Amino acid sequence: MSKDLSLVPLREILTKSEEWIDINPTEKYKQVTVKIWGKGVVERNEVSGAEIAATKRLKVHHGQFILSRIDARHGAFGIIPNSLDGAVVTNDFPVFTPNIHKILPQFLDWMSKTKDFIEICKAASEGTTNRVRLKEDKFLSMKIRLPLLEEQRRIVARIEELVGKIEEVRSLRQKAFEETATLVTRSTATILDNDDWEEVPLNKLLRENSLNGLSPRPSETPPGLPILRISAATSQANAIIDEADVKYLEVSEQDALKYKLEPGDLLACRYNGNLHYTGKFALYKAYSGRQHLYPDKLIRFRLDTNNIMPEFACLALNSPKCRKIIESFCATTAGNIGLSAGNLKTVSVPVPPLPEQHRIVAYLDELQTKVDTMKRLREQAIKELDALLPSILDKAFKGEL
Repeated sequence: MSKDLSLVPLREILTKSEEWIDINPTEKYKQVTVKIWGKGVVERNEVSGAEIAATKRLKVHHGQFILSRIDARHGAFGIIPNSLDGAVVTNDFPVFTPNIHKILPQFLDWMSKTKDFIEICKAASEGTTNRVRLKEDKFLSMKIRLPLLEEQRRIVARIEELVGKIEEVRSLRQKAFEETATLVTRSTATILDNDDWEEVPLNKLLRENSLNGLSPRPSETPPGLPILRISAATSQANAIIDEADVKYLEVSEQDALKYKLEPGDLLACRYNGNLHYTGKFALYKAYSGRQHLYPDKLIRFRLDTNNIMPEFACLALNSPKCRKIIESFCATTAGNIGLSAGNLKTVSVPVPPLPEQHRIVAYLDELQTKVDTMKRLREQAIKELDALLPSILDKAFKGEL
């Protein structure tokens, strides 16, 4: 794009929309919001007119340009997608109709994702801290370099071609990662499918009875002992308890001793809104060096390590075969899915000789380490792919593509 193009005020290509409509209490309306940093225009929710406090709302149409008065300086603007044609917004979101004889909506959409356009919105925003707002007159007075429509089409086509290639690479990397991530699950299932090993109910592998955790409501901050959140036992793909995911609870010395976790303890979630998390086992390693308690929705199982390694038991109980049995016990109550310790203790676990257990755990740990490495590499690659778009846009609007 030639740098000697004349500068065009935004008011010559954008016309403020004033299509205010009366809200009918009996009709349904989609409401719009705009994500920051160019992440797009999306549906906030769909509500009845009776749920909208105001009597009027601004109606928007596909291809219009919308921005947030408050967050325009943070990249909160974009083009209304076809899926939100006819939706409504409040006065906090000015809407403009592009002059399609001068600017293509797609060209405006890509241009608005550039650093230069964000700087325009920053320059057009005024106010004190926490009350900075975009001033429409000032915004519309800002100037941009605008090529002819034919050149706009070429630039848009080139950007979309390159973005398409980026998305193709992203998709291939995601597919490769997903295939790699299933290796541990598939390998576990294959290894544990051994008819030569005795299968023993979990109840007969315990050195003491299972125990539900503490029911008092904890606080977000001390005083008190760290007590695990439920998510500490469900969120980790490697089934290792996240010992930093805690709240705090003041308890008696007797309860502190009774509900204290020990290395090798298994915790299972007995009540959750997600079937995948209900009955999922996680291993407490005590790697943090802190004492931890656990809440009522988690069940503690202490194993007889003369017969079974906690690490092996955790792998087996989370295997596809055991998960199928565990999920068959689950029942829904008030929107949550639950099961009892009694159910879990009937699940049979394969018990090979201890040396074999050690070998299997070491092999699967090594495999999990490789998967975790792949995950980190994928995340780094995605960051690098994300960094390409600003570079592409910068070159595109400098005429270097």
